[in-house]
Amino acid sequence: MAHTPSTMLELGTPCPDFQLPDMNGKRVSNRDFENQPLLIAFICNHCPYVKNIINVLAERLKDYQDNGVRVVTIMSNDYQAYPNDKPEEMKKVAETFKFTFPYLLDKSQEVAKQFRAACTPDFFLFNSDHKLVYRGQFDDSRPANDKPVTGKDLSLAVERLLTGEPIGQDQKPSVGCNIKWKPGNQPDYF
Repeated sequence: MAHTPSTMLELGTPCPDFQLPDMNGKRVSNRDFENQPLLIAFICNHCPYVKNIINVLAERLKDYQDNGVRVVTIMSNDYQAYPNDKPEEMKKVAETFKFTFPYLLDKSQEVAKQFRAACTPDFFLFNSDHKLVYRGQFDDSRPANDKPVTGKDLSLAVERLLTGEPIGQDQKPSVGCNIKWKPGNQPDYF
């Protein structure tokens, strides 16, 4: 199991433009959520780090939506090499965990590169002006550390964003499995 930290994209970075298909072929764009806070989560189906948090993650993401934060999840892995991440499996995961948010396929991996995404899970929270205010971990839980899955780090950032409190710049990187890049497609930020 790889142990890859997020790249910690610079705070204040504008949300990269993207338009990707969901599991039903509907195209979803960051522009669909203009003037609304937006959380982008890079996840996949097979990663032990994602599996460790998925139950609580799905619940928290629904809570964030209920409070006005738009949520999008993106799968950017090479699913030819990792068939558990193929679109049919993505649809099963979305149904199993009752996703109330789009689960998008980044087949070209270009969106992951625009975000400088490095791992699954990797989180990017943007304010209503779509400027990055948080990029970091869900919480301290990891597959084998016996810490409870709470989502406290990301939830605190969301809460502060919604109440107008400062989020702070001392943010812990997310850690997970590296994004599974297609041969010859690994970005230069590693």
